[in-house]
Amino acid sequence: MSIFTIPERKAWVLRTNHADYAIGVDESGALQHLYWGEPLNLLDEYPSTAGQHAWIWEPEEGNSREECMPWGKRSFAEPGLKVEFADRTRDLVLTFDGAGIEGDTLRIALKDVLKSLQVTVSYRIYDEFDVIERSVEVTNTGEGPVNIEQVMSAIWHLPVYPSYRITYLTGHWGAETQLRREMLQEGKKVIEARRGITGHNNNPFFAVDFGDTTEEYGLVYFGGLAFSGHWKIVAERTPYQTLQIAAGIHDFDFRWLLEAGETFVSPVSVGGFTTKGFGDASHKLHGYQQKHVLRNSGQLRKVLYNSWEATSFDVNEENQKQLAEKAARLGVERFVVDDGWFGKRNDDKAGLGDWYVNKTKFPNGLQPLIDDVTSLGMDFGIWVEPEMVNPDSDLYRQHPDWVYHFTDRPRTEGRNQLVLNLAREDVQAFVYNAVDELLSTHAISFIKWDMNRYFSEPGWPGAPDGRDREIWVRHVNALYDIWRRLQEKHPHVQFESCAGGGGRVDMGIMRFADQFWTSDNTDALDRLRIQWGYSHAYTAKSMVCWVTEPVNYMNGRRIPLKFRFHCAMMGTLGIGMNLNHLTEQDMVEAAGYIAQYKAIRPIVQEGLCYRLSPPEQSDLTLVQYVGRDGQEAVVFVFRHAQQFGHPALPVRLRGLEPFIPYRNEETGEVRSGQGWMSRGILLSLTGDYDSAMIRLVQVQD
Repeated sequence: MSIFTIPERKAWVLRTNHADYAIGVDESGALQHLYWGEPLNLLDEYPSTAGQHAWIWEPEEGNSREECMPWGKRSFAEPGLKVEFADRTRDLVLTFDGAGIEGDTLRIALKDVLKSLQVTVSYRIYDEFDVIERSVEVTNTGEGPVNIEQVMSAIWHLPVYPSYRITYLTGHWGAETQLRREMLQEGKKVIEARRGITGHNNNPFFAVDFGDTTEEYGLVYFGGLAFSGHWKIVAERTPYQTLQIAAGIHDFDFRWLLEAGETFVSPVSVGGFTTKGFGDASHKLHGYQQKHVLRNSGQLRKVLYNSWEATSFDVNEENQKQLAEKAARLGVERFVVDDGWFGKRNDDKAGLGDWYVNKTKFPNGLQPLIDDVTSLGMDFGIWVEPEMVNPDSDLYRQHPDWVYHFTDRPRTEGRNQLVLNLAREDVQAFVYNAVDELLSTHAISFIKWDMNRYFSEPGWPGAPDGRDREIWVRHVNALYDIWRRLQEKHPHVQFESCAGGGGRVDMGIMRFADQFWTSDNTDALDRLRIQWGYSHAYTAKSMVCWVTEPVNYMNGRRIPLKFRFHCAMMGTLGIGMNLNHLTEQDMVEAAGYIAQYKAIRPIVQEGLCYRLSPPEQSDLTLVQYVGRDGQEAVVFVFRHAQQFGHPALPVRLRGLEPFIPYRNEETGEVRSGQGWMSRGILLSLTGDYDSAMIRLVQVQD
């Protein structure tokens, strides 16, 4: 839509298709939030900057709604920016210093009232999805150094309301992206990661409603942070019925030295608004990601096979060729060799850092296997973990100083490995060159980039003075830069982000990742809950889902092949089971599901996701995908366990064109879209772990 100015009020309105976001400068020169919600018709309908109520013992700035929220004067909320000047002053008061509009971006310049510090707040609108990107640039325009102690990409102010409810994603390894909702009371709700990567325990996503919103109805303010490291989101509710959401780099153990003339740029925070419930909030986020964020978003993701669960570390040329032949028979499009192909890598105790082909396992190198895979009509992919090193490796013996550590302190290992210090330029060069050589000398089209432990002892001996606590940001920025450079040189190679499962899933790495490994837990029943939560924040095209063994290693549960395939077909389909264990009948059945998936792949990967019945509320989980042109729909139905002989309830669909007929491709039955949505489909699902896939196609005249 547009960004327009109200000059007489020194205010700006960012207008998208279905929302207005208004800000203005008050009498003191502070940039204040005015409004966020449905579009208003008249300019004088936007609130004034002078309307704040000052409570006893709580001055106006103490209940401020400043867009940048500097820590200064009598402001006591979670700060958006906290600095220390060279003279030890820690007070920051920002006033308006100019504004500029360029296309879809508004930039507001602020400066400190006394010190030489400039702050630029940027807003970029994506009107089709009612989404705004916000970020902050801090520039030292003086002569002495400035230390940044906290910087938030955005402070999102919500309308004054008696109650607020927050939705977020939490969990742990093997149980990522678990959906949680809770009412917010006075105080702070902090969602955070302090471990060096995005993390399994929390994900940088939020949604806020007023307590009565459903999938289809109600106001939702939603968003997240595009950063893959040390982050926090703070929902702060005051006793004065206000709520602000601060999203940015975590201040824990963080400090950034800003020398004269230098600029620090924050990550991007994303915010959006809808009146149509949580489902529409997800549609907007997914659409924004597919069109503007996700790498290679216009390409359908291929069906892949990964050999990890079949051979573990015992990979060799012969057993990989055997698996590749069977994978090709199934219709797999990409064959991926996982851990164990390099160095002296026979288990997880050695070899990380030595990125040369293991000659015992591959005496002629990787090329014979790659030739075999490509001759079968598949792409070749490979697993790497370049940010890590085993102490038992040639690399560590040569460069023990290349890992994060404190001098004369123990170096705690996780999974028998340590984290390489990407803040160092020599380490960055090593990581880039190792992967570049691998890609330059082999016909590799896919990289699964893993990261299997958090940071510990985050020291940087030899760091430039005052910069040792910058590693939390420098590591992430270096990783992004390495991926960018590799992708510029090898544009045909797709990248999968993995961190011991879903430990690095966010909209920051998404600009460089084609897809995410969602979780190391591939149990189909558990996956229903993991994928349900994931769908609130991220598009299905980015979500890799594997079909693995009948009895899952996580919990010993036995689940039929059909249920496992249907679960994995709700994202980017992968196969991870040992194909040597499949009977000929199993092979035929699996090939049939893969063929089905290829037929519906555009609908699942690029369509609208409708969450019909959550896995934790009944024995039925229902998820529907509708093509963005409305011509096709696919519904997945899962019955976990039938109890007391109860029949399954009708499956009532959503998102169809009400007056256009659709044909059920399985039964041939034709109804109008309204008929399918109102009457539903009655399925016969019985016993434990039964499932069905329904495909509806518009009937053309």
